[in-house]
Amino acid sequence: MLDKFSKGVAERILGTVLKYGGDFAELFVEDRYSTNISLKNGKVETAQTGRMFGVGIRGFLGDKAIYAYTNDLSEENMLTVARRVGEALGEVKLGDLSLDLRKKELNNRHIIVFNPKDVQKETKVGYMKRAYEAARNYSPVIAQVVVNYWDYDQNVLIANTEGVYVTDERVRTRLMINAVAMKDGQMESGFYGPGAAMGPEFLERMDLEQAGVRAARIAVRMVDAQPAPAGRMTVVISNEFGGVIFHEAVGHALEASSVARGMSVFAGKLGQQVGAECVSAVDDATIPNAWGSANVDDEGTPTQRNLLIEKGVLKGYMIDKLGSRRMNMPPTGSGRRQDYTYAPTSRMSNTFILPGDYHPEEVIASVDYGLYAKTMGGGSVNPATGEFNFAVNEGYLIENGKVTRPVKGATLIGKGYEIVQKIEMVGNDVARGQGMCGSYSGSIPADVGEPTIKVREILVGGRNQ
Repeated sequence: MLDKFSKGVAERILGTVLKYGGDFAELFVEDRYSTNISLKNGKVETAQTGRMFGVGIRGFLGDKAIYAYTNDLSEENMLTVARRVGEALGEVKLGDLSLDLRKKELNNRHIIVFNPKDVQKETKVGYMKRAYEAARNYSPVIAQVVVNYWDYDQNVLIANTEGVYVTDERVRTRLMINAVAMKDGQMESGFYGPGAAMGPEFLERMDLEQAGVRAARIAVRMVDAQPAPAGRMTVVISNEFGGVIFHEAVGHALEASSVARGMSVFAGKLGQQVGAECVSAVDDATIPNAWGSANVDDEGTPTQRNLLIEKGVLKGYMIDKLGSRRMNMPPTGSGRRQDYTYAPTSRMSNTFILPGDYHPEEVIASVDYGLYAKTMGGGSVNPATGEFNFAVNEGYLIENGKVTRPVKGATLIGKGYEIVQKIEMVGNDVARGQGMCGSYSGSIPADVGEPTIKVREILVGGRNQ
């Protein structure tokens, strides 16, 4: 379907925005094919396949932006939409404006073996059942297992009045396992949701049985856990999805959507010490086949590895095109959106703390008493203040340098800019976990990650003994 959009059509649409009011125009065309399957109690409950096709048109005038979208792909309609975008910006120009779009060929970093459209649903269900059986049979107290599968093949064309004309294909596959354990009237759940910018070969290469066991193990451990103690204490946060705290409490505050408006605790602090010297962090959308990776962002800017913090010093922000205008800084390939119905804004891709010098066992051994947050759950954050609140899905006490009994119901409460200053030890076991990040431009795939880290003090919500 993208072949309908010749350079000539794109140039006429973009030129119309400029003619009727903008000083910059952008075209985003999307053709997406997706599959969602849900397996409950060993049986397929839902299996859906869908296709999305449409175009978004955006115009700038200074730092003012107008966005519109349509799934009526007739040239006449798209030119009408483009005219309305330009008129809303309000600076009419006389005469026709000529553009010269030049196709750019990408160096594809993300090799796909099997396109999801070419793999039968029965094959995908077979992968799901292997994970299901492993989770269901892990323990007699496992009462229910739900496995969800999601894949999509997204083809985009992006053009703008700076001469960009580029196409890209993004393929992603994810498996999500939720296990529920019940014992003595208590019910707890465990979740594991690996994903990658790959086709179904991702599942072919995965240890599906171990994935199922991982979700079930969390549920079983927590159903026997005692309530977590409350108060200020040392907390060791495990690697992989433990990085969700940095993602939420620090990462969002480094996005131009917050920084450009002065609504971030990190605004105006480039070059300043904002964290402990042992902390360095990046956002890197160039990692081959990583869940949040792409060759170009959703504005057509090549993605890159962005150094955010180096030895505690703030080195950079994540900047989209509109943020670039407002901040007078170059874009960093960080413009992202859920689909064509959303205007892009600055977003994270694969964001993680870089490895340090300690083995995770050394980090734990350094704690006399505290909490080991092995698996993190969801939470919330206010980028303007940095205040966060996160659930610990799987937690344990640390006593005399050893992980002891499991505890449940713990939450971590604090401010991101304070926590990043209180990190005392950083492990060498960096790993990333997959999730969906929601913000102004919708819900997008994003990797979070870190090594095992030790935070000197965090307020833990739980129950005092």
